[in-house]
Amino acid sequence: MIAQQGYVFAGGTFSASKERANAQVMSGQLYAEFQVPARRTHPLPIVMVHGGGQTGTNFTGTPDGREGWAQFFLRDGYAVYVVDQPGRGRAAYQAERYGAPSAVNFQNTLQRFAAPERYNLWPQAHLHTQWPGPATADDPVFQQFYASQVPGIADFTLQQELNRDAIVDLLKKIGPAILLTHSQSGAFAWPVADAQPDLVKAIIAVEPNGPPFFNVENTGEPDWFRDAAEMDRPWGPTAVALKYSPHAEKASDLAIVRQEKADGPGLSRCWAQRAPARQLPNLQKMPILILTAEASYHAPYDHCTVKYLEQAGVHPTWVKLADQGIHGNGHMMMLEKNNQNIASVMSRWLAKALPK
Repeated sequence: MIAQQGYVFAGGTFSASKERANAQVMSGQLYAEFQVPARRTHPLPIVMVHGGGQTGTNFTGTPDGREGWAQFFLRDGYAVYVVDQPGRGRAAYQAERYGAPSAVNFQNTLQRFAAPERYNLWPQAHLHTQWPGPATADDPVFQQFYASQVPGIADFTLQQELNRDAIVDLLKKIGPAILLTHSQSGAFAWPVADAQPDLVKAIIAVEPNGPPFFNVENTGEPDWFRDAAEMDRPWGPTAVALKYSPHAEKASDLAIVRQEKADGPGLSRCWAQRAPARQLPNLQKMPILILTAEASYHAPYDHCTVKYLEQAGVHPTWVKLADQGIHGNGHMMMLEKNNQNIASVMSRWLAKALPK
């Protein structure tokens, strides 16, 4: 039973139009739809923020018609807010402010999301079994998924600035909350929590954007990985500034070093701070869960994000789904056949991390 439902826009600023005289443009706003259960057993709402190329539909259902994580947590007694990022879905794209949008890539969608086992671009890809269908262009389930893919803001730093500010504004409107992110939006959780640690009571980072500093490019056998040429996250887990202690005035103040040898087979080498590492005191104030699927392209490097946070004095719980007996998942695990089992893992962690 639903006691209340609706939507709210948060963030957004006016600026003079560059193309139309005497016109104002609003940009930077997110859209969030919410539902509150009649049997609300948890005081804190969950705010769900989708990843790159996606919208909030990632959480409100699956392409083969099953319930999503939003319904799971609603039935579990949580109020749920599902976000469309600025420039996505029902949060209008303002080309004057955001520039030319990124493109949706059919091949990338198959390789990274729906059928990584057919390409084997990273060591764990062949383990993928949980996509709901054959993941071919003539498959109705894949067609539903691909129809949901949308362009977005191409500038990685601008994405984080706008989403940080909009999510902070949302939390100021609705009060303290649990922040659930996926992939690209993982880079938003850290600056939001850093800016407003009293409003972020827990973070569930599902395969958060990473690893620290450099993207990992998947090359297939025999080398599997190489660092991207440019540093996408100069502040470690983000492209935007974080409050380090001792203070870092600029990103280049962070002295970094790369592992000479990976931590194990099938893993990429990590970048870390040189000792003594600067700390992230505001991220030490809330419980954090990082969740990694068995067959995802994040499987080779999510440990680098965990290690970086640990080095900075943050102590996340890291759950590898395979260790919980949940096998075969890729990066889009919220849409896959066993999505409810994965939601149960998060629910159990929340019950321990935030007891009623």
